[in-house]
Amino acid sequence: MTVATFSGAVCARDISAKAGKAIVLNDVSVTFPRARWTSIVGPNGAGKSTLLKVLAGLIPFDGTTGLLGQSMQKMPVKLRARQLSWLGQNQASADDLTAYDVAMLGRLPHQLWLAAASHVDHAAVEAALHQTHAWQWRDRTLGQLSGGERQRVLLARALAVQAEVLLMDEPLANLDPPHQTDWLVTVKALVASGKTVISVLHEVSFALQADEVVVLASGRLMHQGLCSDAASHRAIEKVFDQRLGIHQLAGQWVALPKI
Repeated sequence: MTVATFSGAVCARDISAKAGKAIVLNDVSVTFPRARWTSIVGPNGAGKSTLLKVLAGLIPFDGTTGLLGQSMQKMPVKLRARQLSWLGQNQASADDLTAYDVAMLGRLPHQLWLAAASHVDHAAVEAALHQTHAWQWRDRTLGQLSGGERQRVLLARALAVQAEVLLMDEPLANLDPPHQTDWLVTVKALVASGKTVISVLHEVSFALQADEVVVLASGRLMHQGLCSDAASHRAIEKVFDQRLGIHQLAGQWVALPKI
């Protein structure tokens, strides 16, 4: 009997998924390398968020997924929760919880049932709230925060897990430009420390700051490659119907609309 092997930090093989009767992902196979940041881009309806939810184990799908060399389907739930952190779009959380308590939810995979938070848990939460510049309102409830402030607290919850792999779906939502830059600095620091980040981004210029890019369209994988490669730029321009162009500006690749 052949034993399946899984390469990279995360891999997906022959993934198909539906929303109702509509096929959202169609036979997608992709491997995300370790200690790298990979951005997923594509037009609306391409299947970007669906692929990320498949990798997180949040929705039904056909195919197989692997995490850090093991089958996700066979991995104990708590072990997977310690190794894989998730930040979703418009993620719900109780408005009466304080920012500190929301961030502490990220430590649940490390705690015994009904056990009190440890010194390590508190240190991880404090570090995460400082990292997202949310420490100053740690005692305020989520309902008292703006959309951008809430997003930074939810990011802190994801960071507090201290997982090897972080999945982020539209993490820049509601963030103003300075805090978008803070997020970029945070991601690069995570990768430099050996973590793996996979993000879905509508902001193509931010997506191009990643190490690698995965391009989806109509539920299919169109391209995977380095963000600096001309082939990646052509693939992105193609799926957006040549309505944007990718150029180098001040040493960075940016996507500019064609008017």
